[in-house]
Amino acid sequence: MSRPEPLRTLPEQAFRARARLVALLLCGICFAGLIARLYWLQLAAGDWYTRRALGQQLRDTVVPADRGRIYSADGVLLAANSSCWTLRASPREMPADKLELAAHGLAQILELDEAALLEKFRDRASNDCLLRYRVERSMADAVRDFCEENGITGIRINQDSKRWYPQGEFLASVLGFTNVDNAGVSGLELEYNEQLTGQNGVVLTAVNAWGYTLEQSYETEQFPVEGSSLWLTIDANIQHYLENALNYAVQEHHVAARAVGIVLDVNTGAVLAMSTTPAYDPNQPRILYDEAARAAVDALSGEQRTAALQLAQQTQWRNKAVSDLYEPGSVFKLITCAAALDAGAITRNSSFYCGESISVAGTRFHCANHKRHGTQTVTQALENSCNQSFIQIGARLGKEAFCDYFAAFGLREPTGIDLPAEPKKSLYYTADRMGPVELASCAFGQSSKISYLEMAAAVCAVVNGGKLMQPYLVSDILAPDGTVLEHRDPVCKQQVIQPETSAVMREMMEAVVLYGGGRNAQISGYRVGGKSGTSQKLDSTDEKARIASFVAVAPIDDPQFLCLVCLDEPHSWTTAGGSLSAPVCAEVLEQTLVYKGVPRAAADVPAEQTAALPADGDSTDGT
Repeated sequence: MSRPEPLRTLPEQAFRARARLVALLLCGICFAGLIARLYWLQLAAGDWYTRRALGQQLRDTVVPADRGRIYSADGVLLAANSSCWTLRASPREMPADKLELAAHGLAQILELDEAALLEKFRDRASNDCLLRYRVERSMADAVRDFCEENGITGIRINQDSKRWYPQGEFLASVLGFTNVDNAGVSGLELEYNEQLTGQNGVVLTAVNAWGYTLEQSYETEQFPVEGSSLWLTIDANIQHYLENALNYAVQEHHVAARAVGIVLDVNTGAVLAMSTTPAYDPNQPRILYDEAARAAVDALSGEQRTAALQLAQQTQWRNKAVSDLYEPGSVFKLITCAAALDAGAITRNSSFYCGESISVAGTRFHCANHKRHGTQTVTQALENSCNQSFIQIGARLGKEAFCDYFAAFGLREPTGIDLPAEPKKSLYYTADRMGPVELASCAFGQSSKISYLEMAAAVCAVVNGGKLMQPYLVSDILAPDGTVLEHRDPVCKQQVIQPETSAVMREMMEAVVLYGGGRNAQISGYRVGGKSGTSQKLDSTDEKARIASFVAVAPIDDPQFLCLVCLDEPHSWTTAGGSLSAPVCAEVLEQTLVYKGVPRAAADVPAEQTAALPADGDSTDGT
């Protein structure tokens, strides 16, 4: 007879029920967790895993986009792009038994170190390494032939693009250049880098789990988009006139610290030509083109040579017309004269006396070569570039008004031209820091330092009716298909002097060219106004260092073109701007006037200017 099963008590039954409930609950939690995880993997994080999988399955090759082109106002191509090739290697795809052969052969073709190249190839975990960046077709073809002849795989030859300047040194300091990554380094290339830079394309190639290209691989391509192009105000013909004349002057007068030339449209501020000479070739910007500078660098070694080379390169690339400050000298007398006339401090009939010297607060000033001009009108003082007369004019104007007009002519702040590296401010005296001696020296163009472009823009305001125009270089930004994306109109910053004052100044400037220190700026058949200057470089260790300058405007009765030429430290028979720089202005302006179709006519000199006036010539340039 079998034994009866023991009866289960109530507490034991409750325990088993709770255990079943807990087990079911745990299963439910686990199942819910799995569902949540699947939801996360497939929906919430699906895009991330998709991208990661594609990254493992696809190899992308960037197709560089061309930079936008740069054209002159007359349609000359100034900056373009040329094809080149970038060489890369995939060591894991290279035959293991041919690594040494590949390193030896490619090192010779690519002019690389064989040992370093072999070390790269032996890194079998690497799927990509750079061999040479942007080489010419001949080198790329040589690599392709070598690899095909020796059965070497894993070498990729990708077509690339690099910046090319078809005109060479032409307009170099304005255009600037790009680096190895095709990014702008200086000039317009830097200022408009965002607009010029295109959108790169990409080619996607299928690879297997080890990174090898699949035999049945496919490629998809996103085509590159070229950057926007620039249409400049620069006229290539006028630029040629300026560069040719400046180059000749630099060689003829042995200019040690480079020369600057600027041609502006007087009424709009458009830059028609701009040059810093000697220049450089933006296709090879790191080569020193100044023989003296190159010899000085080559004479050094080690860290000294490296530092000297960098300084010489920076100097070579610097657009002196925009980035450097200088003492304008007697050219600045145009500003002092216009301000005094406009403020009513003097009239055109005011007279001044020039003796052996003039004393200001115990400091004596004299005219160049100790000239004694005697009693003079304002026009005669400008013709003779008389320092003593302009000290008296400055005193009548007063320091407060002088500083106000200095600011109004835009000589304190940047011009706002669309180029990089313009100084944030000039070096000048404010009224609270200006004493009688400082006012005296500033009145005839010393003790203040402004940029060459500021000086040119200010003289435009003197002759164009009193409007201070903002200089600019880019007139239009174009889409790759030639559509105008943005057009730049001339900008008038402010009215500086009254039109009546400007008219009087034009007459006086013409008298300077007809009878005074600007005779060398005369052009047969055209009426020209101008002013010379020979300024001392106060911060130079050479006490004889001078800047010979001249500014000329033509036709002065209907101003259209301004030309400023400055020769920094000439070593010639004289340092006078009226002798060295005025002929350069005359040559550039005459060619420009003829090219622009301005008819020649006999100069019509007003009768009141034909009286017996001094003709001191170059000896009258103020210092």
